[in-house]
Amino acid sequence: MVDSGAHDERLVSRSIEGPGPARWAKPPPELHPDVLGALEGMGMGRLYCHQREAVYAAWEGPTIVTTGTASGKSMCFNLPTLDVLCRDRKARALYIYPTKALAQDQARAIARFGLGKRVRPALYIGDTPREARAEIRRSANLVLTNPDMLHLGILPHHSSWGDFMANLAVVVIDEAHVYRGVFGSHVANVLRRLRRVADAYGTAPRFLLASATIANPVELAQRLTGLDDVRLIDDDGAPAPEREIAVWNPPLIDERAGTRRPVLSEASELVSGLVRCGARVICFMSSRKRVELMCQSVRANLGQTDPELAEGVAPYRAGYTAAQRRELEERLLAGELRAIVTTNALELGIDIGELDAAVVVTFPGTVASLRQMWGRAGRRGHGLAVYMAGEDALDQFFCRHPGDFLERPVEAVILDYASPQIRAAHLLCAAHEQPLGGADDQLLGDDWTQAADQLVSAGELRKRAADNTYVPRHGSDYPAGRFSLRSASAHSVSVIDAGSGEVLGTVEAMRATSTVHAGAIYLHLGHSYEVHDLDLRRGQALVEPFEGDWYTQPKRETETTIERILDSRKMLGVEVFFGQIGVTETVIAYQRRKLSDHAPVGLVALDLPQTSFSTQALWYELDGLMPDDEMGLEGLLGSLHATEHAQIAVLPLLAMCDRWDIGGLSTNSHPQTGGPAIFIYDGYPGGVGISRAAFTRFEELCKDAARLIGECKCTGGCPSCVQSPKCGNLNEPLSKAGAKLLLETMLAYA
Repeated sequence: MVDSGAHDERLVSRSIEGPGPARWAKPPPELHPDVLGALEGMGMGRLYCHQREAVYAAWEGPTIVTTGTASGKSMCFNLPTLDVLCRDRKARALYIYPTKALAQDQARAIARFGLGKRVRPALYIGDTPREARAEIRRSANLVLTNPDMLHLGILPHHSSWGDFMANLAVVVIDEAHVYRGVFGSHVANVLRRLRRVADAYGTAPRFLLASATIANPVELAQRLTGLDDVRLIDDDGAPAPEREIAVWNPPLIDERAGTRRPVLSEASELVSGLVRCGARVICFMSSRKRVELMCQSVRANLGQTDPELAEGVAPYRAGYTAAQRRELEERLLAGELRAIVTTNALELGIDIGELDAAVVVTFPGTVASLRQMWGRAGRRGHGLAVYMAGEDALDQFFCRHPGDFLERPVEAVILDYASPQIRAAHLLCAAHEQPLGGADDQLLGDDWTQAADQLVSAGELRKRAADNTYVPRHGSDYPAGRFSLRSASAHSVSVIDAGSGEVLGTVEAMRATSTVHAGAIYLHLGHSYEVHDLDLRRGQALVEPFEGDWYTQPKRETETTIERILDSRKMLGVEVFFGQIGVTETVIAYQRRKLSDHAPVGLVALDLPQTSFSTQALWYELDGLMPDDEMGLEGLLGSLHATEHAQIAVLPLLAMCDRWDIGGLSTNSHPQTGGPAIFIYDGYPGGVGISRAAFTRFEELCKDAARLIGECKCTGGCPSCVQSPKCGNLNEPLSKAGAKLLLETMLAYA
């Protein structure tokens, strides 16, 4: 199937990696006899060398294991944990997973050890029946949960977990690389709260972490847990399957405009062809909307010739109900599905059976994620891994340099546990769990009292004169219930089928005006719905089935206000700043676009409320650098706008993020700077360190943006260089030539 792309240059690059032999070692003889016996019973009389090494490291102190996909990382923490539980009947262990599905998968894996009464695992997640929870707290000695349940259901009610906390010996954090950005910053605070509560019960549990390969595993473990002395296990002894890696670029259909065949059409054809050839395929898409569109397209393609195969194609993404997710997971594991189309929800290590091919459609944001996704295929010793480029600038940048791309090192994870808004929310939770005092400096950082004093001024906390501790002002309040760990928004909007009353899914309240406004097309489980009413006060969006041939894209107006300058420097002929800004966004209209070729078919005005938040930003002032008298106002605006887009496009090369995590604004006259300025900001309240990375490496950012624009062969700007799929102004105006001139002018100062 891949050979079909060789004749017309769609197949940009083709290579083979692996196979590689396993390196074996005997299990540590010091393991409890029952654990050794369980290994023998499962036919595991030997381990990979990194698994043995991880057991010894775990006995010594906090450890992080970072090896490849399917390298048996779970055994690295299971063995030392089960050893502890078999030796001490009072000992307890807590396993933390980023998703419910992973927790359920690991519960099944632990049960296979057959350790009976010595090891009593139990799931404690949102789906756990309430009548079972008290028994779990009393009798389970290995509890599997997720950060959300730890945040909402365990720590605020730690008095009910007194015996568990007083004997907590091991905390396992699997898939640690997932904890980045907003989610990671939240989880880092939750883990500090866990350590704080455990300390109150007289325990200091051992932390064991597992992660995909990343550039800074020890730093990540330290930032997540607040612990300093973390051991690293990264010498992978698992066998490497033979895997064919293909970089695929849809063909140009208009060379002058730089327009390529729509990536959804190209990917649908490839996935359908692989399914017809008998392959079991997993296809990763960059967004929920694209998952649904892709599933529709593959089903339609297969349905023309193979209706039975079309029935074996399904979407999988966040926002489905627990029952819907479980059904899909069971069908996938049983081999009933020939193709699954998903977001990164299935990137992680859940057992989904044997897969032959992994197709990643557009760059997933990081090389680390890409390799994790590729690793889902080839578990029978060989497999196919495809990277399907889109028109996006970064995708085309990689297609022009496939060798550099394939050899590119994985990125470092970025998170900031001290992000002001995130930290303040968790300080309220910590004070609810027990009074905040001087003993918390080591866990919360020396400057936590400043944030606590601000909460006092806001009427959220009060400081007791008797012992100088901080306690909630509202004694019966439940601060953990005010916000989600996975969202910058504290609330969500339910998407409801107006005909049946069924809740189809949820959308973050902060993003509701741009995704489920009246007239928006909402996609769910391969079906289209049109939003007829959005009620933000009630948190509801009412939808009805839709059979039209278009989708929608919002048009926004954005304003920024400089609130606080934290750092600045003069470089490349401009003054560059880093600090805190306020962002106000208003969705003013939406554009309808055809499903077939994404051509615009109409613009509809909207009247929606503003959304505002404070965040971190990089900005620079260009007064005097741009010859605006020569290019005119339209040329100046287009040059600034195109430069902003190019810099946002390449920022993921410097920070572990994707362009959807970043916001931007360019203006010919900002009211506070008095002249032309470009802002690049974290797209989340409070910020999580992305724009800080851009400020620190500003010259690299400008060089990469100039290279991106300079190498693109289009004449006036295209999706491969300066157009953006997330532009709130629908990519108007843009001047590729002006952006090229601006960046070249700046770099001449280097």
